[in-house]
Parts: sequence; C-alpha cells; structure tokens
Amino acid sequence: MSRVEVRPFEAADLAACGTLLAERHRQHRIAEPLLSPRFEDADAAIAELTTAFEGAGASGAVAFRAGDLVGFVLGAPKSSPLWGPNIWVEAAGQAATDAEVMRDLYAFAATSWVAEGHTAHYVMVPAHDAELVHAWFRLGFGQQHAHAIRPASRPATSMVPRLSVRRAIRADIPALAQLDLELPMHQGLSPTFSPGKIGTVEENLADWTEDFDDDGYVTFVAEHDGEVIGSAIGCALEKSSAHLGPARPDNAGFLGFAAVFPQARGAGAGRALGEAIIDWAAASGFDSVVTDWRVTNLLSSRTWPKLGFTETFLRLHRMIGY
Repeated sequence: MSRVEVRPFEAADLAACGTLLAERHRQHRIAEPLLSPRFEDADAAIAELTTAFEGAGASGAVAFRAGDLVGFVLGAPKSSPLWGPNIWVEAAGQAATDAEVMRDLYAFAATSWVAEGHTAHYVMVPAHDAELVHAWFRLGFGQQHAHAIRPASRPATSMVPRLSVRRAIRADIPALAQLDLELPMHQGLSPTFSPGKIGTVEENLADWTEDFDDDGYVTFVAEHDGEVIGSAIGCALEKSSAHLGPARPDNAGFLGFAAVFPQARGAGAGRALGEAIIDWAAASGFDSVVTDWRVTNLLSSRTWPKLGFTETFLRLHRMIGY
C-alpha cells in the first residue's frame, strides 16, 4: 500500500471531502436508519462541511494516497470557557476510507491546534464504526459523552407504587427551580467531576416564572405520595445546539433534561419521566426521540439505554499534556 500524504485542509477540498462525508453517513444510516437521509446527498454534505470550514478558527487536514482523497479532519474552537482551551471536531468534521488514516490526519492537524494553545480536544465519532472509534482511542482519546436515539413509539409504562407523572403547573415552580440545580450538582460528583455552571435557586425561579408558558417546551414532574421529586423537559430537537449536522435526525423530539432529588433516586422516577417524554414525542407526531448523557454519570448512562436509546455518536475527549 502506498504512503499517505497529508496536507492542510483547503477550500478546494470541500467537494471531495463532502462526497466522502456523504458516503460515511450512508454507511452510518445502514446501522442507524433513524438518522437523517439528507446527508447521504453529496450536495447537502458539502454544504454542511462548507459552513464548518468557514467558521471562525476552523482548520484541519486532508490525506491522499496515490493521488486519491482517503480522509479529512476539520475542527474549530468554541468560545464558551466551559470547554477549556478547546478545539472541536463536530459530527460533519471527519471521514476516512481507512480508519488508520485518521491517526495521520489528527497528528498533522493537532500540531497547529496545540501550537495555537488549543489543548482540550473534542471529537464526535459515529458510534457504529468500531475501527474509527478504536483509532481515536489509540490517539489518547476516551469517551466523555453519548448521543442516542430511539423511535418515538409509546413505551410500556412502568408501574411504581405511589409514583405518578403529570404535566407541570405553575405551583410546581419552586420545586422545578430546585431541581434545575440537581443535575449540575450531581455531575460535579465522582466519577463525572464536571458540574459546569451552577446557578442559584433565585435565578432559576425568575427564569421559570418568565418562561413557564413557553409552548416550545413541555415539562413533566414526578410525584411520590403527592410530593414533587423529579422533573423532565422535552422539546423539538432543533432547539438543541448540541445536535448538529449529521447528528440531527429529521422530525425528532428531544429529552433535554431530567433530574430527581437525591433522596428519591432509585425508585424509578427517572425512568418514568423518560417514558413520559417519549410518550409525549409519540403523541406529538415526532418520528424519533434523541437524548445525550455523560457516560460517567452512573444514573443517566444506565437509565436511558434501558428505555431503548442506542448510541449514534460518541463524544471523545483528550487533554493535551496530562
């Protein structure tokens, strides 16, 4: 096999790389047909890749063997300080005919990324492609997050004694404001250690009071013996900024938030809330339901797969220098 030649990603590469991305997505949809068919079309893939290429700070690499394109990687930084001095390879940011080529591509692209101070690297990898995932693992990456999907068919409802789930009402706002803190506080504990920004109950009360009647979102609460112990929020997937390009199915609902008070965990409230969002999505005419979770969150990483969610993309992460 001839040697791979790697050089910087240029605008002239967009058409060929978009065609390679479309083929990658076609293979992905064989494994996960609920993903959008749009990106099997080369023109759509090229358009998505062009948008990424034209983003602020975008850069990457392309690889050729005997004059033929065999892979590309494209990343860009996000402005949010939550991600550190970062570079992101999003869902449309990579494709290769041979997974091993991705290691050469990353080695080339990461040279300039690190030189520019971007030492926190994130990459979205199609979950079905075990060889590609393994190539990234052998570059020092580990799995941080999972994106997943399931059909929007009504699930068999769990029956838990003295537990009920209903739509939230304004009288629930104090409990909802407190529950908004529970997820980031739980994420701050071992083994996740990633709380993100934790607000205050007062801030949450103000937000809920102002936005409670926003019909773009649906909120459910779980009650045990008449006391609110958990909540979940659903919406159309288009409202999520974390599911983009090939990672955004058409006509999908989104399980965007769920939390249960610590003293009430383990009794099935989280599962019941998830079932309520899935049932709402089915009744609302969505074709699928999407969610995501930190794989180090022991609660969500066990509950959501039991509800039929299967991984579509893995977010892998590497910190340079440690």
